[in-house]
Amino acid sequence: MTNSQAGRDLDTSRPHSARMYDYYLGGKDHFEVDKQAAEAVAGAYPGIFVCARENRAFMHRATRVLAREHGIRQWLDVGTGIPTEPNLHQVAQSVVPDARVVCADNDPLVLKYAERLMRSTPQGRTTYIEADVNDPESLLTAVRGSEVLDFELPVALSLNALMHFITDAQDPYGIVGRLLDALPSGSALALSHCTPDFDPTTWDKVTAIYTNAGTPVQFRAQKDVARFFTGLDLIEPGISVGHRWRPAATGGDTGAAEPTDAQVSLWTGVGIKP
Repeated sequence: MTNSQAGRDLDTSRPHSARMYDYYLGGKDHFEVDKQAAEAVAGAYPGIFVCARENRAFMHRATRVLAREHGIRQWLDVGTGIPTEPNLHQVAQSVVPDARVVCADNDPLVLKYAERLMRSTPQGRTTYIEADVNDPESLLTAVRGSEVLDFELPVALSLNALMHFITDAQDPYGIVGRLLDALPSGSALALSHCTPDFDPTTWDKVTAIYTNAGTPVQFRAQKDVARFFTGLDLIEPGISVGHRWRPAATGGDTGAAEPTDAQVSLWTGVGIKP
């Protein structure tokens, strides 16, 4: 599919989760229908803007920690979303210029901006593949076909703010397990997931907004997010609220007031495959 075809396939009649996320981050790649839905979410949960920012910040920190402390040089970023700089591959290659990154999504909107996701350092390599996490076998086949990642060496599987869009009926734990099974010892899982733990009533409202917009969601409690890491060695500090996961890895104090756990409402973690 070409970028022009992707543009024609975009449905602007209904809000879209990736474009709503772009709005939360202050981006410009969204439409009025997305803005209205996003503002409905913000009306129920004003912390959504903080949550989105902290999710990005966690991804940046987790990527740096895996590169610096665990020797990771390859990433598979599934559900990569609309490019928002710095993207994962830019963070990884700022630490290890020879990093190799495959970005995967099944969204025509992301495909439209895929060129941004393929701007690599001369030493490294990046590519974008169109694949659906609900079909992990086809996703893995596409990744192997790209010939960017070496499956004999550790790979970090990055699932940021993705799995709450996979309901239990879609077998989320089976999907993550199948992807991890394909990766060698020393590989990693970096995952973030929205949670109702700190304000269940608010998140019931958010669930209804997304579901009514045509995007089923399932926000999970800490114990259910921890299940994604079954069989992995969690690195410190374990399953933590987003802004509390290795904050020193940000690179300095921004001077901003620390958000509350309820504002962030995001469980995060990184585990290493034995």
